[in-house]
Amino acid sequence: MDAKKALITGITGQDGSYLAELLLEKGYEVIGLVRRSSSPNHERIRHLQGKIKLVSGDLLDSASLVQILKEHRPQEVYNLAAQSFVAASFTQPVYTGEVTGLGVTRLLDAIRAIDPEIRFYQASSSEIFGKAEEVPQKETTPLHPRSPYGVSKAYGHWITINYREAYRLYTCSGILFNHESPRRGLEFVTRKISHGAAKIKLGLAKELRLGNLESRRDWGYAGDYVRAMWLMLQQPQPEDFVIATGQDHSVKDFAELAFRHLGLNWQDYVVVDPQFLRPAEVDHLVGDASKARKVLGWQPTVSFEDLVKMMVEADLILLEKDGKI
Repeated sequence: MDAKKALITGITGQDGSYLAELLLEKGYEVIGLVRRSSSPNHERIRHLQGKIKLVSGDLLDSASLVQILKEHRPQEVYNLAAQSFVAASFTQPVYTGEVTGLGVTRLLDAIRAIDPEIRFYQASSSEIFGKAEEVPQKETTPLHPRSPYGVSKAYGHWITINYREAYRLYTCSGILFNHESPRRGLEFVTRKISHGAAKIKLGLAKELRLGNLESRRDWGYAGDYVRAMWLMLQQPQPEDFVIATGQDHSVKDFAELAFRHLGLNWQDYVVVDPQFLRPAEVDHLVGDASKARKVLGWQPTVSFEDLVKMMVEADLILLEKDGKI
């Protein structure tokens, strides 16, 4: 029997790299969609070279998506590609909407045209809840996004549901709450903290500038969350699921733990800088993953404390390896 084929958009990102690893372990043939670039960044998947096939395409270009599906005939498609940095969405709202929102429609339309039997996963986000009407948030919580990124993800979420209902496609949205790892981009606050704290410990920096320290999030480990993505596409019927730990912590909590792990007092180094405050803030996101636990049998394996320590230790090693000390 031939191995299952899966197409991952956004394979060069944090989630894409972990998902590719998981699918390879399960015997899949993995195809990764990458955009043509003068300076490609394949650092997160460098260790997978020779094990995965990379193909050129773009969520802005429908023809490339149709051609890739025709040529490679995947049974599963995981759409992880997006302009995924919330702060950047305020300065690039139209681009964010084109990629993170309408890009989902282009991909769904290509699937409908080429092979309606494909099972499709859409990376939704807790940012769709934004100014949440209830705590914790679950699959039925009303949406109130507070950024162009959140609005675009809300569109992607609903168009995925629409294609499921209108065309009977197997489409799922995973409403993933914040999930981190040593592979997180440096622009995200968690990695900014772990990397910044490591630099201070090694004498490479004297302070760390952050925005809203009171903002609370539900943080889990990315390696756990990609397992939930795969589980969603193995069910008899397509459904949407919240994926979260059910525990919330503030940015201050994250910083305090990171610095404490290094034997430092965060208050001696962290500076609140107004330039990092959002025009519209999302104050409190925490998820209720009861449905995922019951239906998928999914649960997180890495605690908040272990996640922070993992990231700090990885950044210490990275900085030393880069020869910056």
